[in-house]
Amino acid sequence: MPLPRYKQINLDVTPFYHCTSRCVRQSFLCGKDSVSGKNFEHRRQWVEDRLHQLTRVFAIELCAYAVMHNHTHLVVHVAKAKAYNWSMDEVLLRWRSFYKCPSVVQRYLQDEASLSETEYTLVMEYAAQYRERLCSVSWFMRLLNEYIARRANKEDNCTGYFWERRFRSQALLNEKAVIAAMAYTDLNPVRARLAKSPEDSHFTSIRYRINADRAGKTPRYLKPFFDGCSSENDNPLPISLVDYLTLVDETGRAVREDKRGYICQKLAPILDRLKMKSSAWLTVSTQLEAKFSGPVGSPLCIGNFTRQCNYGRRPHITNAKRYFM
Repeated sequence: MPLPRYKQINLDVTPFYHCTSRCVRQSFLCGKDSVSGKNFEHRRQWVEDRLHQLTRVFAIELCAYAVMHNHTHLVVHVAKAKAYNWSMDEVLLRWRSFYKCPSVVQRYLQDEASLSETEYTLVMEYAAQYRERLCSVSWFMRLLNEYIARRANKEDNCTGYFWERRFRSQALLNEKAVIAAMAYTDLNPVRARLAKSPEDSHFTSIRYRINADRAGKTPRYLKPFFDGCSSENDNPLPISLVDYLTLVDETGRAVREDKRGYICQKLAPILDRLKMKSSAWLTVSTQLEAKFSGPVGSPLCIGNFTRQCNYGRRPHITNAKRYFM
């Protein structure tokens, strides 16, 4: 039975999560349908554009993403402190970019002086509610998936479910788990034989990062990597772009019998710097969802997460010992 969302997401334990959504009946509703012959490839661009739009508004940073033909992968970081540094006005304006706010909020934004004390208190309550939502993974995924479902159903002139369920989430409990989930996400098109290399993987974060780097720019909608001169307040990902690209490329070179695609055949020196055995890294970065259906990390991290989220047991503790010790 699926776990309730509060047992899967706990920001007091970790701000990093791997989220996946899959189309109903695993149909290629965002690619080319092999049965009907219809091509829905353009919908993948809808997903990428919507992700970038949400990232501009929410206090949620994209670490990695891959928009596949029938499912999506996201690795996100919830920057809760950022949301609580926003002024009340900024919170209301951000929320209004997606939803029509109550009339009292609209009046406040037009002319603050015209509100009574009671009405002002009500506006503050709305702002507090919106602030919580703007750092909620559930609301982020809702605004992504609901938008795509409605737009696709309108295009198809039909009603009904587009996604199998709301979404699936995995807590990423340490740096190794975060980087493994990112590599797993960015290598999805290569493993599915949709691309020959990461830079050819359309609608992925790694292609977006590579294109931005080639243009001498910083990817606007992605959480930055550590570049050696970032301040502590920037809170970058714990690896440089060059090292991450090397890691993904070398991991993708490994040939697996259970995966159709690969790049070539050797492993990268970066594995030693992550203090993981190459075999363990290869397993986690190519079979993340198969080995961990719940939180991902070391046994100690999983134990702490499950206690704070009131789990009855520690899921996949054997695999945690095998791959993260």
